[in-house]
Formats: sequence, C-alpha cells, structure tokens
Amino acid sequence: MTTSSPSTRSTPAAPANPRSRVITASLIGTTIEFYDFYAYATAAVLVFPVLFFPTGNETTSLLLSFSVFGAAMVARPLGAVVFGHFGDRFGRKATLVASLLTMGVATFLIGCLPTFNEIGVWAAVLLLIMRLAQGFALGGEWSGAALVATENAPKGKRALFGTFPQLGAPIGFIIANTVFLVINFALPHPDGTAQRSAEFLTWGWRVPFLFSAIMVIVGLYVRLKLVESESFAKAEKSGAIRKFPLGEVLRRNWKQLILGTFIMLATYVLFYLMTSFTLSYGTKPTAEGAAAAAEKAGTAFDAAAYVPGLGFGYTDFVIMQIIGVVFFGVFTMLSGPVADAIGRKRLLIGVTIAIIVFGLLFSVFLLPAADPKFTGALVQAFLVLGFLLMGATFGPMGAVLPELFPTNTRYTGSAISYNVSSILGAALAPIVAVALWAAGDGNPWLVGVYLSVMGVLTLIALVLSPETKDVDYDDNIAAGATAP
Repeated sequence: MTTSSPSTRSTPAAPANPRSRVITASLIGTTIEFYDFYAYATAAVLVFPVLFFPTGNETTSLLLSFSVFGAAMVARPLGAVVFGHFGDRFGRKATLVASLLTMGVATFLIGCLPTFNEIGVWAAVLLLIMRLAQGFALGGEWSGAALVATENAPKGKRALFGTFPQLGAPIGFIIANTVFLVINFALPHPDGTAQRSAEFLTWGWRVPFLFSAIMVIVGLYVRLKLVESESFAKAEKSGAIRKFPLGEVLRRNWKQLILGTFIMLATYVLFYLMTSFTLSYGTKPTAEGAAAAAEKAGTAFDAAAYVPGLGFGYTDFVIMQIIGVVFFGVFTMLSGPVADAIGRKRLLIGVTIAIIVFGLLFSVFLLPAADPKFTGALVQAFLVLGFLLMGATFGPMGAVLPELFPTNTRYTGSAISYNVSSILGAALAPIVAVALWAAGDGNPWLVGVYLSVMGVLTLIALVLSPETKDVDYDDNIAAGATAP
C-alpha cells in the first residue's frame, strides 16, 4: 500500500500487499464461494426436490431439499474452527487457498452426481456429503477474506475495505442466476417458460456447478500471490501466536463470540429469506393456477391442503431478484464509508430497526392483488427494499466481526461468530419460513414476524456491544498485550 524507501527495506517487516491485490483476492474468493452457494440454493428450489427427493408431496420434497441446504450451515462452525486454527497459527494465505479449493471441488462434484432414479437414496446421501463439504469450506472462507481486506486497509478506511469481500455476495448471486437464465433461454420449452423442461432436468442444471471450476482456477491464481499482513507478522514477532487459538478465544473472548453471533443473526435471516424463500414463494403457482393445471392434467386437486404462492414464472422472478440485488451491491459499498464516518454501531442499530419494521410489512407487499401488474410492482418494491437493507447491514460486518477480536484469535473468533450465527439464522431460516408459510395458508405474514423477532435479538446485541471503529489492529495483537 506504500512504496518502501531503501532505508525501510531493511526493516524486518512483512511486505505490503498492493491495494489492487488485496481488493481482488478478498473479492474474487467470496464471489466464487457465494456463486457456488447460490447455484445450490437455486437448484434446491427448482431441481433437487424433483431429482433427489421425489416424495410425491411438493412441500415435503421442498423441505427435504432445504434441510440438506441447511445442513451445510451445521458444517460451517467446524470449518471455522479448523481453518481458524491454521489461519491464526500459520497465516491467512494458505488457509484461504485451501478453503477455496475445497469449495470448488465439492461444487464441481455436485454437477456430476447421479440422481434418485439412478441410484436411489444414495443420491441424496452423496448430495448431503458434498453440501457438508461446501459448508466446511465456507466456514473458513469469509473470515480469511475479511481479514485480508481489513488487515491491509489504510488507516480510517477499514470498513470500506471490509465491504469488498461482502460485495462477493451480490456479484455471486448475479453470476449464478445469470448462468441459470442463459441455460433456461437456450433450452426448448414445450410447456411455455417453465424452468423444469426435460432437458434442464436431464443435464442443464449441471452446467452452473461444472462452470465453477473455471472461476476457482482464477481465484487460486490471485490468492497464491498474497503475502501475510503486517498485523499478523507483528503478532508472530511478539510471541502472541497460540498453539490452540480456539481455547484462547473461548477463555478470553467468549463475550465477543456471543455478541458477534447475535450481531450477525438478523443479517443471515434476511439474506436467506430474500434469496431462497422468496424464490420458492414467488414461483409457486397460485391456488387458481394450480387448480387449472390439475384439471388440465386430469389429476385431483386438494385446495385445502395446497399452500399457494404468487405464480410468477421462474425467469420473470429471477430477473426481479437480480434488479433487487443491484441495490444490494450498491448499498454494500455505500455502507463502508458511512460506517467509517459515523461508526459501525450507530449505523447497524439504525438499519436493524428498519429490518424489524420491514418484517412487519410482508403482508403489505407479498399478497396477490386483483391487478397482476400491481402485484408485480409491489413484489419488485419488496425485493428492492429488502436487498437494500441487506446491503446496509451486510457491508459493515466485514469490519465489525474481526474488530471484536485481537490479532492472535481474530480468524478463529470472527469465523466462529459468523458461522454459528449461520446455524441460528441461515440453516433454520428456509425451513422455518416454509413451515410458517404453510401455517399461514399461503399468507407470509408469520415469516415477516419471524424476521422481526430475529431483528430484535440483533438489536439487543448491538446495544450491548462496543463501538469498534477506533480499534487499532497493530496494537490489539492479543488479549492483555500490546505490540512491541
């Protein structure tokens, strides 16, 4: 980040990473990781209930698909402990390379899996194993990318640099869904614009997973060129590095672990409601549409047991989501400078209050109106507002969670907080949302209340947490210690 003079080159300090390398390495890895996760999330709605969990009941198949989706969140804390251990002991670079490689291999293999019709229940077992590998890898990816960005950030711009790994989420979403859309347009649709054409279910769904291999190769090339940060080098020189970082963080930083977990909770719930749940709810036929389809097919239709959706076509709804995700990306970037200016705590408290109110408005935006165009306008406004709030709350997390911990446990502490929160938020959110959707007979108001309750828990954690804007990474190398 600065050019060394001849006199400073002799100083035994870690070489600085150029800003362009820091930004690219932190951004490209999380983009690939989130691309892989979004590809799975999309397939979990459109493909896996049919090809891997054919129970004969749409809601049951969808719940089983989302259960495997959520299983990855259970593996993420284990990945956080393992990758955090090596990241805090031996440095960030090798850990980041390993997490990206693990994620890429697992995603590629999902694209090669046989289906239920070919090997029976073993298809679901293999899908679960690959999904657990994805979760294990993501458990170490986010924290490493956030540390690369923030530990190499210029003074006073740590939140801004922390938004670059966060920006991988909207970019990964756009790339993954664009790939699915391209495949959709390229394949014949004998039944109209329905995504589940015979070609798509036979081989088309595999392409996004296989395509990830190209992105992983690019990401590995960039990350192999990284050098360790100055903060980590100082921790090594001071003797602050611990043989067992997990024990250190549990003994000295347990309060920060709890606060960090709940600070991230509302963000996770909002994140997966806006992506997975809305895709399910938005593309499921209305009761009238389902009844008409059943009559056309000559099958019985049980209106009392059917849980209706909004009836949008897959292509139309994903385009609406992508429009919303543009606001996600823009407000992710805008949140960094604001957090640097006014503080992380003040910004996040305001955004969390807005999320609580937003959750109480689900029925206003998400119920079908008499005029389909008005319904579309309301849903688009809902997606824009939800993703806007997502960017405003997700952006500062790249700085907030690492700033809660000293250098010698920063990887482990931030990774555990981030990923334990994924169990409470992301793993449960799609399953709880589908159950509440069914309990409301198609009305999503209970889903919104669920988001608001999670927002209240996050608000309490934020009120109890310290402001971390002025934490000095160079001095905060270990609990009770200062830099030499």
